[in-house]
Amino acid sequence: MMGTVFWESPFVLDPPPAAVERHGDVDLHVPVGDGRHPAVVVVHGVPGPPEAPDARDWPLYRGYGALLAEAGVLTAIPRLTVASPDDLYTVAARVAAAAEMLRADPRVDADRLGLWFFSGAGLLLGDWLRDPPAWLRGVAATYPLLAPLPGWPPVDPRFRPIDALDLPAGAGVGAAQTEGAARPTLVLTRAGRERPEVAPTIEAFTAVAQRRGIPLCVVDVPNGQHGFDALDHTEESRDAVRAARDTLLTLLTAP
Repeated sequence: MMGTVFWESPFVLDPPPAAVERHGDVDLHVPVGDGRHPAVVVVHGVPGPPEAPDARDWPLYRGYGALLAEAGVLTAIPRLTVASPDDLYTVAARVAAAAEMLRADPRVDADRLGLWFFSGAGLLLGDWLRDPPAWLRGVAATYPLLAPLPGWPPVDPRFRPIDALDLPAGAGVGAAQTEGAARPTLVLTRAGRERPEVAPTIEAFTAVAQRRGIPLCVVDVPNGQHGFDALDHTEESRDAVRAARDTLLTLLTAP
């Protein structure tokens, strides 16, 4: 692992490769078998290093696509690029469009979708917490950034997930615009050796969720760092990734 940059680091698990279809800026990782599958949009971390290749080609996200496809989940990974806070509007629209693309796919059960956010993409959670659509069965967030960092340019309150938790579901105007829907269960994966600028945002988010009684399933990785699923090849890391996947799968397939 020495000398390997993050985006070249192998995924901590080794699921069988899935068939991948590239539709413009969206990759679909397709499970084997017929029928209408549950589906997930994997929202990769943003912003990425400017020298990094397309995140859809990183072993990490290819691994997550294969891991979900192995469990029978059709997975969309949209390409997202963020250079400034203004770009969050564009990537939020792309995430919503990827969800609708999945719902329109005849291989997908349009009423059984989830979203899985990573790292800086956690800022996009706000829309889905304010206005969750009925088809959104679960949301996962792995080592997410959940509030803008100090020193950033001004960020629209829309991209402040902690604030979104303090609103009744359906009270905002976001990606889904579905008034009165119940909030989906959140599957939150926390790294014990989280970056010092990210850890307080996760702590504050968790405190608000607990105070508001919002359903929250926490997967802890006590010895994991930010990006543990590529950087820490331990049994603890592997167990955490499987636990998050299986919890989200349970939400997608519940009656």
